[in-house]
Amino acid sequence: MEISAGIKASLAGRYASALFDLASEAGTVTAVESDLDKLEAGLAESAELKMLTTNPRVTRSQAEKALWGVSAIMGLSDLTQKFLGTLAQNRRLRDLSGIIRAFRAIAAAQRGEVAAEVTSAHALTDAQLADLKTKLTAREGRTVKLSTKVDPELLGGLVVTIGSKRIDGSIRTRLNSLSQAMKA
Repeated sequence: MEISAGIKASLAGRYASALFDLASEAGTVTAVESDLDKLEAGLAESAELKMLTTNPRVTRSQAEKALWGVSAIMGLSDLTQKFLGTLAQNRRLRDLSGIIRAFRAIAAAQRGEVAAEVTSAHALTDAQLADLKTKLTAREGRTVKLSTKVDPELLGGLVVTIGSKRIDGSIRTRLNSLSQAMKA
């Protein structure tokens, strides 16, 4: 599967692509992807870790040492630890979130998957999600990996985003369209 030129062209994409190549050679793509999930969760939960990656006053060596300790605590693979050290030395830790997203996109493309974000007014049942996944997989021609979120402002219906495509079947959008038609 071909990786998007936009991902390859971005700074985060170049780092993610290099990490993916190293992980592929070592046969540890799944382990690195799991490590990046842990890191992303850590960045979301810990203000100190987030500050470590974004504060310009933290020196390269301080960041590298701190991340080495964090990596050991989190149980990250050797490759991921070395990669974080490289990011620290190159002062690219602030791009970590983008690198994680790009790595996921590259890994999904290599597996023939596509990510879809489903936004609904209410939480969907497992049966609804399975049915939606089946329909989207048939439509896209490749495996769809769903992520969900709830937005009560939609009132009802769904908004599905797959890459740059958006399928908006929300009641809010239908009401807005009707309102615009009535004004004309």
